[in-house]
Amino acid sequence: MLALLAGALLALAAAAPLLARSAAGSRALQAGTAGAGLLMLAGGVGGLIGAPATLTLPFGPPWGPARLALDPLSAWFLLPVGVATLSAGLFALGGVHGPEAPRRLAPWPVFLAGMLVTLLAADGFTLLLGFEAMSLASWALVAHDHAQAENRRAARLYLGFAGMGGLALALALGLSGGAGGALDFAALRAAPPEGLRAAAILALVLAGAGSKAGLAPLHVWLPLAHPAAPSHVSAVMSGAMTKVALYVVARFVFDLMGPAQPVWMGAPLIALGAASAVIGALRANLEEDGKTLLACSTIENVGLIAIGLGLALAFRGADLPALAAVAAAAALLHALNHAAFKSLLFLAAGEVLHGAGSRRLDRLGGLIHRMPVTAWAALVAVGAAAALPPLSGFASEWLLLQALLAAWRVGDLAFQIGAAAATALAALATALAAAAMVRFWGLVFLGRPRTPRAAGAEETGGAARAALLVPAALTIAFGLLPGPLLDLAEPALRLIAGAPAPRSGLLLVGAAEGGARYWPILVALLLAGATALVLWQVRRRAPAGVARGPAWDCGFIAPPSHLPFGDPATQPSAAGFGQPLRRMLGTSLLAAREQVTMPAPGDPRAARIEAGFHDPALAALEGPLPRWRDAVAAQAERLRDLSIRQCLGLSFGAVVLMLALLAWMEAR
Repeated sequence: MLALLAGALLALAAAAPLLARSAAGSRALQAGTAGAGLLMLAGGVGGLIGAPATLTLPFGPPWGPARLALDPLSAWFLLPVGVATLSAGLFALGGVHGPEAPRRLAPWPVFLAGMLVTLLAADGFTLLLGFEAMSLASWALVAHDHAQAENRRAARLYLGFAGMGGLALALALGLSGGAGGALDFAALRAAPPEGLRAAAILALVLAGAGSKAGLAPLHVWLPLAHPAAPSHVSAVMSGAMTKVALYVVARFVFDLMGPAQPVWMGAPLIALGAASAVIGALRANLEEDGKTLLACSTIENVGLIAIGLGLALAFRGADLPALAAVAAAAALLHALNHAAFKSLLFLAAGEVLHGAGSRRLDRLGGLIHRMPVTAWAALVAVGAAAALPPLSGFASEWLLLQALLAAWRVGDLAFQIGAAAATALAALATALAAAAMVRFWGLVFLGRPRTPRAAGAEETGGAARAALLVPAALTIAFGLLPGPLLDLAEPALRLIAGAPAPRSGLLLVGAAEGGARYWPILVALLLAGATALVLWQVRRRAPAGVARGPAWDCGFIAPPSHLPFGDPATQPSAAGFGQPLRRMLGTSLLAAREQVTMPAPGDPRAARIEAGFHDPALAALEGPLPRWRDAVAAQAERLRDLSIRQCLGLSFGAVVLMLALLAWMEAR
């Protein structure tokens, strides 16, 4: 069924130019993608409760046919892809208009088909085919609004990272080649790498798939590319594409590289995950564009998932399968939870852009009155992203904390010290993420409108409203029922960790035998009771009637008559909210700067403050690239002056080099 679905998506892409000629055709295309998301969910659940299946296709590379397979690991990662695709398809069906309406619809189903083929691939050729189709189609969607210079820059940077990622994965597969250079996964499993070869493959996989997921320091494209794409595309890029990249990492390190990898193999994932979590959460507190803020939050959550995968790999290497299952459960559960709440946040940001006309936090405010459904749905996602119980983000991050606290059981002092540092960084990232979500929701939906457009904002209904309510309901359900989800994930956990899921059930989740336990429904009932009690006390003690007056604006003069409730400009700004963190952490991590210009005594000009930051990783990566590009271009330019004899000599040398390479490969 899933193979047919991939073919149907490609057929839908071929028909897209014809369908795009009418509004009804465009709606049919978006309805088809929403249905594809629903089928992916069904296929994922079916793959987890059924037996693995394999399909040999009647075409492929010259050395053999392409193969597709559905096993528990790929089936689990179909779930986040399905959740994000279903929600984004419904949102687009409700009407994507204005600057976010893509001019070309064909890349959209190709993007979804590429993710699906990547998850179903059972050989290296098919994996690369799906991965590159996913990358190129998403690049076309990022570049859809190329009239803006920042979008062109984001598309160029994204294309460069996509090319680098594909090349790194191709090299990793080449190093992993089985007997006779076979690239089917069965042959790769039969000849697992060891020593330096294993380390090289891990480095290439982290460079290729890790950069696509957004792991630091190769995360710099993500805060630029995600905001440039339409909101429903951003939702899938953040909620699903990053998970497909993490699936590729998990497929290599837990499956194709064999079950007997040493403890140190998990250390790079833990270190990169911790760095990504802190940098992403800190940047989310400093960004002033709503979609850029959410993209940085994705870096933080990808980092937490990477920490879980790294811990699972280390525990498995230390022969601690029960703890490996706890860490893997945290990673898999958070991958699904993040797909639901981050898709919802990006779709809510798109609804705000359509209704209020801006993504800038300082041009919004007070939208809870004009867009109540969007505001309350976004509040559910914000609570989950802030890891508040009993929402979904808390359960997976609680499991991750339990796994981190158990890292002392790995009998290696260096690993224990590193795990302790990762625990502190993960806790810091979680606190920063909560602050970023409070800042986002408060500036967008609370306070007073900062512009006339925000004061007159309107939200849409129909399918677009369902696109918000579906992931909101899933976020609540995943938070209340993590036990059944872990029971569903048990086949994938056995593949990763070689052990069953942590003790779970309808009402509780246990970290391990004899460890801590979490009762989500009981916590929800206690919180609901406490909230009801507080509301009852407030209403009982409140005086009769409610009086409204101007908000206190820090001692400024009385508001003008046309602003009876105060000047909106006196509200806290996005930069003001982030100023303490920018001063405390931004200087060392993000090269933050702040300069105050004071006029001379007697000068009537106002004082001026200039503040900002930039990601050092972007400067470090962009700095040498133009020089390398110019050097390569200069050398290539010299080829134009070669004689015919020299050109023929170069061709002959290339043929000899290829023959020597083939002879060396045959000798292996």
